[in-house]
Amino acid sequence: MAYRKSDHYDDSLTNLLKNGYHEMLAGLGEDVSREGILKTPERAAKAMQFLTQGYKQDAAQIIRSAMFKEDYSEMVIVKDIELYSLCEHHILPFFGKAHVAYIPNGHIVGLSKIPRVVDVFARRLQVQERLTLEVRDVIQETLQPLGVAVVVEAQHLCMMMRGVQKQNSVTTTSAFTGEFRNEETRSEFLRLIGAKLH
Repeated sequence: MAYRKSDHYDDSLTNLLKNGYHEMLAGLGEDVSREGILKTPERAAKAMQFLTQGYKQDAAQIIRSAMFKEDYSEMVIVKDIELYSLCEHHILPFFGKAHVAYIPNGHIVGLSKIPRVVDVFARRLQVQERLTLEVRDVIQETLQPLGVAVVVEAQHLCMMMRGVQKQNSVTTTSAFTGEFRNEETRSEFLRLIGAKLH
């Protein structure tokens, strides 16, 4: 039986993007009729929809869908969350890890929702600085914990493949609210995300 992949895409958007990719490839000097390139515009159109699906997702609703009353009031950390995004300046990938923590204030959230929130904002054209703030803010505003901490470490292909061409550079951004503005709490968080506990 032949392999059949089932994906769902907006047909009108796929066609619009496909035409744009076709023109771009032809403009760059590629033979758009050759076998290896023939279906590339459609593949790229679908890939771009997948990579920017965060525009159609609601991070706050994801959090609200799994909030539970709980008396736990110590730090909750989800670290080493893989993220893949596209730089809005050159539409080239940046990738790395996010570390997210919060201190509950009567409610906790299902742990799988935190990586999903990261993905919602990563799957858009982004800059790392805004991505960091958006993750922090939606958790703070929706869950209303005593504090939120977010650290993102990423490598940017717009720096590695072009421009300054520095292949080993890593960009780190951070954002804190509430209790994490306290030096002792922030230091504990930074120590824990740097520790190899597993």
